[in-house]
Amino acid sequence: MSSVIATTRFSVLDRSRVREGHTAPEALRDTVALAQEAERLGYHRFWVAEHHGVPGVAGSAPTVLAAAVAGATRTLRVGTGGVMLPNHRPLVVAEQFGVLASLFPGRIDMGLGRSVGFTGGVRKALGRDKEDAEDFAAQLDELLDWFRGTSPTGVHARPSEGLSVPPFVLAMGEGATIAARAGLPMVIGDLRDRDRMRRGIDRYRELFRPSAWASEPYVIVSGTVAVADTAERARRLLVPEAWSMAYSRTHGSFPPLPPAERVEALALTGKERDFYEAGLAGHLAGTEEQVAQGLESLLEDTGAQEVLVTTSTYDREALLESYRRLAVVAGLPGSATRR
Repeated sequence: MSSVIATTRFSVLDRSRVREGHTAPEALRDTVALAQEAERLGYHRFWVAEHHGVPGVAGSAPTVLAAAVAGATRTLRVGTGGVMLPNHRPLVVAEQFGVLASLFPGRIDMGLGRSVGFTGGVRKALGRDKEDAEDFAAQLDELLDWFRGTSPTGVHARPSEGLSVPPFVLAMGEGATIAARAGLPMVIGDLRDRDRMRRGIDRYRELFRPSAWASEPYVIVSGTVAVADTAERARRLLVPEAWSMAYSRTHGSFPPLPPAERVEALALTGKERDFYEAGLAGHLAGTEEQVAQGLESLLEDTGAQEVLVTTSTYDREALLESYRRLAVVAGLPGSATRR
């Protein structure tokens, strides 16, 4: 194992993807089970996501799901990747994380994003519009004020005030600048556009201002990593998500994950095929040796301190095996029994 991999933290973000023939409640229970395996293997943190009105994603209430994950684990850091701040009042978000941090002290992370609803209908149902994302920096300041006890309203957030819940900014576009100026750790993806990722990281480091939350820049790179005994088996792990993304781009609906063999039997249109092939490209997928080489290149290129893995696929056992093999690559303590 290279020294750069050995000094890097590895974590998991699970989006609670629904699979064909399975239910959303099953997907949520799968997320909790994956977190337990991630803890056993020695991953650093486990985050859950926020999506509303998406047929293929069960994770609509990240702080509730984070509570379930934290309750089912003992040492794993647990958080959100992320709570989409424009969808919520900052006071309510502060209260929710204050409760989580009180119940699970020293284990809760507050990952925050600036996206709004996936479709116009979802945004209307949430009472939001696209422009609400433009106020993310102000919303972030307001949220942190609740923990500092400095809200200009004179109201005090309970039990949040005085607690230290580490905040992280999910950086896409302007997010890198916002994270830097707030002096917060940054999560940036995805691996398929390495140039854009590197530009965001460079901007973040250039503009970073030390804060009470972070004295120096902290970069987490996020993306799909698939590991199997052969490169072909690793690639097949990517097939369900690649097809689902291609379908969403051509039909406007994000479906549950299908089995890889069903996707491979489909006759795709030219446009679908283009999106599908693009969805398969640019990820870290292969054998343990191939993924180790890819990770070393990624980490040397970005200088990131942590990798947040977001892999989704239909075959749960193959997914678990991928995380086990990645744990070996990363030298995580729970991987020793596989060597």
